[in-house]
Amino acid sequence: MNIAYISIGSNIGDRLHHLVEAVRALQSHERIEVTKLSSIYETAPVGYTDQADFLNLVVCVATSLDPYELLAACQEIEIGLGRIRDIRWGPRTADLDILLYNNDNIEAEKLIVPHPRMGERAFVLVPLLEIAPAIRHPVTGVPFNVADDDGVILWKKADGVGRLL
Repeated sequence: MNIAYISIGSNIGDRLHHLVEAVRALQSHERIEVTKLSSIYETAPVGYTDQADFLNLVVCVATSLDPYELLAACQEIEIGLGRIRDIRWGPRTADLDILLYNNDNIEAEKLIVPHPRMGERAFVLVPLLEIAPAIRHPVTGVPFNVADDDGVILWKKADGVGRLL
């Protein structure tokens, strides 16, 4: 069984509903089990800033999917939740990013793991470290840490996977 960490964000419409539905879709996949779920955090947008604030969380999953199959499953969930890719880093109903997949280092055209910008993004690191406080970068072996978590606001404390769903 493979272990992966996936960041989920939403800033269009009913943001909480989109997060819940994304987690529910992951959990309902026959080859994915959501094993841990962070609290939900609200953050300002990064990159393209002329948009609404995001709700973000991170899940840990156990899966028999290979990383490319997991990516395809994540993209299917995004499409199912109405994601339209027209502005880079723009508004979205759901964004699912594979942060880590086992201790693999993947550099392919369609998938880079560890996620290339995760170390710079408190909205990813804060929820990741909540559910995996001792996690280390698979390539460098250095523990992840949050240099500045300003702007990452606890929106809803985690009660576990079953309670969110």
